[in-house]
Order: sequence, then C-alpha cells, then structure tokens
Amino acid sequence: MLYDQIQETVAAIRSRTTFQPRTGIILGTGLGNLAGDVSVEAVIPYGELPHFAVSTVQSHQGKLIFGHLEGHPVVVMAGRLHYYEGWTMQQVTFPVRVLKALGIERLIITNASGGINPHFRGGDIVVVRDHINLLPENPLRGTNDERLGPRFPDMSRPYDEALRARALAAAQKHGIRAFEGVYSAMQGPNLETPAEYIMLRRLGSDCTGMSSVPEVLVARHMDLPVLMLSLVTNVSFPPSVIKETSVEDVINIAAAAEPNLSLLVREILKS
Repeated sequence: MLYDQIQETVAAIRSRTTFQPRTGIILGTGLGNLAGDVSVEAVIPYGELPHFAVSTVQSHQGKLIFGHLEGHPVVVMAGRLHYYEGWTMQQVTFPVRVLKALGIERLIITNASGGINPHFRGGDIVVVRDHINLLPENPLRGTNDERLGPRFPDMSRPYDEALRARALAAAQKHGIRAFEGVYSAMQGPNLETPAEYIMLRRLGSDCTGMSSVPEVLVARHMDLPVLMLSLVTNVSFPPSVIKETSVEDVINIAAAAEPNLSLLVREILKS
C-alpha cells in the first residue's frame, strides 16, 4: 500500500517535471528564505500531490521546489509536516520516501531548536551527530516492506560523517559559530518546562525541537545519507535564563540567523 502510494506520487510529479534532483533539502521554521536562492525549474504545492499532507504551520510554505542551488540539482521541501499537527508518522515522513524514489542521493534537514547546552547562544548552528527520540510513535511501526528498507535498520551512525565534516569546515572557513551536538525530539506543540529542559540536558541533549527525527528514521531505513543542521533560536539552560518564547520570536530569531545556515548549505552543495 505505502509503496504503491509512493509510486503514484512520483508519477504525478513526473507528469509535471522531468527534473532530476540529487539532493533533498527540508526547510524548517523561519528558514524558508533559502528557497528563494534556487534557480527554479518547477514548483508543486503539496496540496496538488496525491497522498501528500498539507503543512499548517506558520512560515511553512508547503511546496516542493525543483531547481539548481550553486549549480547543484536540488528538490527543496519549503515547509515540513509535524506530528503535533495531527498527521500520522507515516504522513509526516511520506515526502522523504517520495524524494528518495525520485532519486536523491542525500538529505539535508534544517530546523529551529531550543539550546540546552549552556555554552550555546541564539544563532548558533548545531551540526547534529546523534539524537534522542522522545516522540510517542515511530514511522517504521507496522508491517515492513522490504522494497523500502529492512525490518530493523541500524542507527549506530544516523548522521553522515563526511557531510558533518564538510559543514563544520565551511563554518570554520566563514567564522560561523557551529558545534556538533545531540538533538532531542519532543512531541510539542508546547515548548518544554524548566524541569523537562533539565531532564533533556541530563540525558545528554544539546538542543531540542519538535521535528526531524522521524524523517531521519525513514531516510536511514532507505539507506539515504543525512545531514541535520539545527539553528538555536532560544537558549533554555540553565532554567534561570529561560524567557517566555512565542512562535513569532522563534521565526524572527531564525530569520536573522538564516544567512549563516544558508551559507553552510550552499558551501556543502558546492563540494
């Protein structure tokens, strides 16, 4: 069933464009401006594709953009889907499966997160080396289709080492504050309490958000290399520094720091 739905969506896309992307990019909250740098070949709103859910979150445009970025063929998800919107995990991750079926060779995921490492500050970029999954459901739950991936995918190396090295080298080259770290995924949509931030830090988390890990699980299920870049928008540890934060605050901080994140993505694509 899932495999057939993927093929139907791919066919719908191929009926509108023959463009062949090599890299998929998922744009997170407040990070949509990178889409404007793409030399566009085709744009397809999610709502015009069979089996695609539609993003309902502020600042998420909800469309696939095909084109070139730094001369590299990409497909950009301008806006992602979240479990807290009410979608199932299979719906949240369905676009990643479609991108893989379209032939992408790697996936770059961006998101906005709360900083838990006390050395971080707003605007820092976390090159994620590992994650802690605290979401209540797994997108791989249910009957496994061996055409998509194995029943028990290995997660000892969830994030591609070569892509991480490129990101860190590009940050150093341009004087951008970037650190390797561990990302934790919470259900949301509420932000975490002070006690939860303390718990996450004790678990080993450097930053936390409400997305991305489901996409990583599905990508690795399909043996797709992943790079995650998380932009710290609010510092939440120690609890004494926590400030009341709105989605508008997150979007504004992310937008201000987005040029650095966009620069890293473009540098990686150049290589």
